[in-house]
Amino acid sequence: MKRKRRYIKKIVPVVLVALVLAIIFRSSLFASYVVNGESMEPTLYDGNLLMVNKVAYNLTEVDRFDIIVFHADKQDDYVKRVIGLPGDEIIYENDKLYINGEHVEEPFLEPFRNVNDTGPYTEDFTLKGVTDSKEVPEGKLFVMGDNRQDSLDSREIGFIDAETLVGKVDIKYWPVSEVKLSFG
Repeated sequence: MKRKRRYIKKIVPVVLVALVLAIIFRSSLFASYVVNGESMEPTLYDGNLLMVNKVAYNLTEVDRFDIIVFHADKQDDYVKRVIGLPGDEIIYENDKLYINGEHVEEPFLEPFRNVNDTGPYTEDFTLKGVTDSKEVPEGKLFVMGDNRQDSLDSREIGFIDAETLVGKVDIKYWPVSEVKLSFG
């Protein structure tokens, strides 16, 4: 009996320290988010659960077409796709994306384009026309939802500040039948 008590006295602090470290690492390295709305369809659907990588993810780590989570305001976080990086000039013409004068394919949009025969999937615009800026400023990003016809994104809310980045979506883990380990 004494042996068991000594063992418990030794193991309890170890378990408590392990739990505290796990909580600290989980909250500082990863975050779990629920998709709210249809703005990222067909890539992500309302109710999907996502794991967001917060490790050293800042503006220098962002790649074009990453799916990110950012603080839209004090209450809301948005999930969107990075379209423009600092210094980029963006034009959408005839349902095609042009960055710095070159056409850039967006294969992730094909599932929606094929069903939408009523006109362009993404309406024509220029960065200057929607933001009053010719190029994406330093420290900012231009983001859009994959559901271009039903997305509150940089076309309406403007550029995203680097300080508002939460992280990059790395894993969609719910529903289990749609688990995906990488985006972008």
